[in-house]
Amino acid sequence: MKSDGILDTGVVTSKAVFGAPCWVSLTTRNMQVAQSFYSAVLGWRWAPGTRLGEQYRVASVAGVPVAGVAQVDLVANTAVAWTAFFAVVSADETVSRSQERGGTTAVGPISLPPGRAALLADRDGAVFGIWEGDLVSGWERWRNAAPSFIRLHTRDAFDAAIFYGEVLGWASSVPGCCEVDYEENEVVLRSFGDVVARIHSGALGAAPDPSLRPHWQIHFAVDDVEACVRAARAHGGAAHQQGIGSVEALIIDPDGARFSVTSRAAG
Repeated sequence: MKSDGILDTGVVTSKAVFGAPCWVSLTTRNMQVAQSFYSAVLGWRWAPGTRLGEQYRVASVAGVPVAGVAQVDLVANTAVAWTAFFAVVSADETVSRSQERGGTTAVGPISLPPGRAALLADRDGAVFGIWEGDLVSGWERWRNAAPSFIRLHTRDAFDAAIFYGEVLGWASSVPGCCEVDYEENEVVLRSFGDVVARIHSGALGAAPDPSLRPHWQIHFAVDDVEACVRAARAHGGAAHQQGIGSVEALIIDPDGARFSVTSRAAG
């Protein structure tokens, strides 16, 4: 057991790390293509068949589940995208707080044993999920094997931080809550000392960008950014890098879902 009380193995619930990101999930139109692409780019292995049905797969790294992928109907008007889920104590109460503060609810809360989930959007339209219940991999194991952090690109970082802080219980008086700081033109979220999320809207005092479509972007930690870029391009995706040797790249999978890879060494 870690000194902060979070188990590295065993069952960890959303109550232990409430307010922190705890899972990521992709919606795609072609499961086979998605599995091939992410295996090549991120080295993921796949578990067939879950309690959520044959249209949902779980990816793992070194035996640790790190992400879910759901296939959506080709004719359905469903966005192809990555979604970050935050751990909450109560899905019902979190949905209510979001709605009271101008957020919207797309799905749920619904029961998905061993927990309950909902899909929401903040008042600027950025989509995020919430999860109440047992965490799939335990929190510490998932953090070590999966994303380095998630970043919200939005029009007003301070307004967004207030919304999420009130909805998810950030910087509250409850023991174990996430800590919030402002560093280098970003709002930074920490859980038990680790940076788990950032909120960005440009330089301090800059006017909000009206053309920006607010969204959460997932940054996966990798050992070799350039190898990921080459693999993405070779398997039907696209990649954008600032330059050779850069520590980060934006990757677009063959279905159009966007994510970033960030050098593990740079962290």
